[in-house]
Amino acid sequence: MSESDYPTPVSQLLTLGDCRQMPDWPDYLALGLGDEHVPDLIRMARDEDLRWAEAESLAVWAPVHAWRALGQLRAAAAVEPLTRLFAGIDEFDDEWVGEELPEVMGLIGPAAIPVLATYLADPVPGLWAKIAAAQSLVVIGQQHPDARAACVATLVAQLEHFAEQDLTLNGFFIGFLIDLHAVEAAPVMARAFAADQVDVSILGDWEEAQIQLGLLDARQTPQPNFQEAHLRRLSSQLLAAEEQRRAEPRRSERQPADQRRARQKQQKQARKKGRQRNRKRK
Repeated sequence: MSESDYPTPVSQLLTLGDCRQMPDWPDYLALGLGDEHVPDLIRMARDEDLRWAEAESLAVWAPVHAWRALGQLRAAAAVEPLTRLFAGIDEFDDEWVGEELPEVMGLIGPAAIPVLATYLADPVPGLWAKIAAAQSLVVIGQQHPDARAACVATLVAQLEHFAEQDLTLNGFFIGFLIDLHAVEAAPVMARAFAADQVDVSILGDWEEAQIQLGLLDARQTPQPNFQEAHLRRLSSQLLAAEEQRRAEPRRSERQPADQRRARQKQQKQARKKGRQRNRKRK
């Protein structure tokens, strides 16, 4: 974490400052950064020693500056390494990754789409990592109109798997397609809602989705309390799981702990969902 670890001008990012005190991103290219510095910037963005440096140090902000610089450089080579950082959202509640990497991907542009598509199709990444990757496609589609169709097609391809996916993920996919004004995605959205495979607490039911897409002028049925409906569903699922556990022979002492962890995960997801989806649409 000294200047000798990174060459000049990349080393300047070690002392550039606290990102919380910067209302706008600096012009990193004005520091002399260019394409030849992309490998060192990727290394800095993924530097675990820097990410876990003292909280009050300036060096702890260097990875954030590095990925911002990679975005401004439109560094396509950085897309795949940076997508690996999405895992930190689920593992460490890394809100900086969740907030900023979609913007970085938007700056890099259409070159990021194939990598993000592969990432979304991978069963390994966690829920919030996938949500951030999908949000990256929204930013790309909004900032690069020529790439909108490809972004929509990627999101639709993933939503087609609604029966096998987390309801929250399906809800975000639909919300992101609405952000891209993807009326062409209405058929798969309708199927997901009809199959009851969408978390309605995110943006509402199919009627609400149609209104936001411009397919309906107003609701045709009374608007329910979507948050309460979702919580009732979660409660019934937990109750069913508990009844099944009691009905089955006790297989191990670990089962109750596993169920507690599942409940804690659902509660955590509900809190995080409220933070992320409450943004105003563009």
